[in-house]
Amino acid sequence: MPATKLDLNIKTMSYLKKVIYNCKQATFLIEKKSIGKITFRESFELRVHLFGCSFCRIYKKQSRIINQMVQELFRSSMHRDYKLDENFKNELQGRIEEELNKN
Repeated sequence: MPATKLDLNIKTMSYLKKVIYNCKQATFLIEKKSIGKITFRESFELRVHLFGCSFCRIYKKQSRIINQMVQELFRSSMHRDYKLDENFKNELQGRIEEELNKN
């Protein structure tokens, strides 16, 4: 039995409702996109969702800012020469030796 236009419209509307009202999926796609590529379908779904959801648009902006800050933090920390305090090293060494001697 062939699908009628009404059946296709109902399926399309059902699909769009799932996309429009699914913030969990949208935030997942926002994070996935920040790490790498998303498919054309995922991109379409995300754009449709973001068009109607101000909360996820805010989430996207905040996520982008947080990611930029973390990247900058890692970049700046790679240029520094961090060293442990001698007292901390000695205390840590003592605790390690204590634990080894327990066994």
